[in-house]
Amino acid sequence: MICLGIEGTAEKTGIGIVDSEGNILATCGDQLYPEVGGIHPREAANFHVEHIVPLIRDALDESNLELTDIDLVSFAKGPGLGPALRTIATAARSLSQMLDVPLIGVNHCIGHVEIGKLTTDATDPLTIYTSGGNTQIISYESGRYRIIGETLDIAIGNCLDQFSRDIGLGHPGGPVVEKHASNTDELISLPYVVKGMDLSFSGILTSAINKYNNGVDLDIVCNSFQQTCFSMLCEVTERALSYTGKDEVLLCGGVAANKTLRQMLKTMCDDHYVDFYMPDMKYCGDNGSMIAQVGLLSYNENNVGIENSYINPKYRTDQVEVTWDIPRNTHNIKLPLDIIDKGAEADIIDTTWDSKRVVIKKRIKKNYRPTQLDDKIRSMRTKEEARLIHDCKKHDIRTPYIYMVDLENKQLILEYIDADSLKDTINNNPINRLGDLFINTGRSIRRMHDAGIIHGDLTTSNILVMDDRPVFIDFGLGKYSSLVEDFGTDLLVFKKSLSTIIPQYSDKLFSYILDGYDNDNVNKKIDEIERRGRYL
Repeated sequence: MICLGIEGTAEKTGIGIVDSEGNILATCGDQLYPEVGGIHPREAANFHVEHIVPLIRDALDESNLELTDIDLVSFAKGPGLGPALRTIATAARSLSQMLDVPLIGVNHCIGHVEIGKLTTDATDPLTIYTSGGNTQIISYESGRYRIIGETLDIAIGNCLDQFSRDIGLGHPGGPVVEKHASNTDELISLPYVVKGMDLSFSGILTSAINKYNNGVDLDIVCNSFQQTCFSMLCEVTERALSYTGKDEVLLCGGVAANKTLRQMLKTMCDDHYVDFYMPDMKYCGDNGSMIAQVGLLSYNENNVGIENSYINPKYRTDQVEVTWDIPRNTHNIKLPLDIIDKGAEADIIDTTWDSKRVVIKKRIKKNYRPTQLDDKIRSMRTKEEARLIHDCKKHDIRTPYIYMVDLENKQLILEYIDADSLKDTINNNPINRLGDLFINTGRSIRRMHDAGIIHGDLTTSNILVMDDRPVFIDFGLGKYSSLVEDFGTDLLVFKKSLSTIIPQYSDKLFSYILDGYDNDNVNKKIDEIERRGRYL
């Protein structure tokens, strides 16, 4: 079967032709470059109108095919700009009716994942999707591509573009910011906002613009802006890797063009003994071949036709039921002998200290981060974690004992606790036996929050189960706060971790947490924060 795919979710018009054997027969595209400002939806739609037909002709010439050779037409139904989506949907409907072939609408974000897998050796990767409109950490679990981390405000590409426009460098911003950043190694301090596996760019955007307007050298601002944003991206990817156990990372989306980001992610992957993949640049940005590939994968007789060709500007990655086969990667990551776990925050070493079996949590240097930024983060988090673990005990919240705080080496020597993680407990027990444990866990989290302690990375891997009671570990992203916003964010991280490992029962188990937590105001805040996700 041969599929022609039409992409046009934003400013790029793309036509691709792919066959069911995985051969990319043609990839043709053109891009709107506005004279001033950003992308206007109506201008993008008009651009598509002008370019779709000529690009279809180009694709047919490139593939040595005729229109009559096309067996299936697919188009991106979302997410994207409404006028642009309506334009390409109309073109796809017209083409499918003219050729009398099936028509299928597909998810644009999943297109990036699948074309990445098709054009690299990745089979079951953790995908970092970075573009003008999206920043997502994507992992396939239980029949769907799950968004296990994402921006809580603007996307990384939009952040770079907005910064560039506001300081007079024009659009698009990524290439010009990268060029100025390459002129210096000097850095200034900018907001660094990571919340579990989510992140936020609005604060750093405002701060970087203010720094430039207050006279800081342009090259220094660009380098600091880029390095900080990308360090945040690498850290949430690192955390997601540690949690999912994947041994492949796939980078895709238009921001993948940035050489600094690619090198930082490659360095992070090397440090974690996992493989790093990135498609050729013509497949990283928006293109028609990725739409054609998902059309072929998801095609069946029940999901095609005009009646199913509606657009969805807010079409989330995790709304799509994956009906095609996803090979699972079963490779085992081989760690050095003395390291029992390589987390996102630190190496975990099982050893003996003063005749006791202990765990050393050693915050090693992150080679993807600039030294100045890295030293600041490791020192700050080592001190804060020790205080948080200690203060938890004052409020009957079980945590490991701290035997030593070694600030020089950025490490903690902690009690070894011989217990299963909550993640393993969930996987090894019937769901109907977990209610009391989760209610007790909710109560402990409530005591923690009432004491003004925010864990910061409440996942099922960072809670151990001893005598049917929770023991909280890894406060590396923790802080002190009495804000309802921070309480809600803490619990939302836990909810997302549940949806990753056991999506079919995650709502039920999280309801037990809320029963134990027993605070309606925080419940409402969780819902509010959750709706801030892209397209919610």
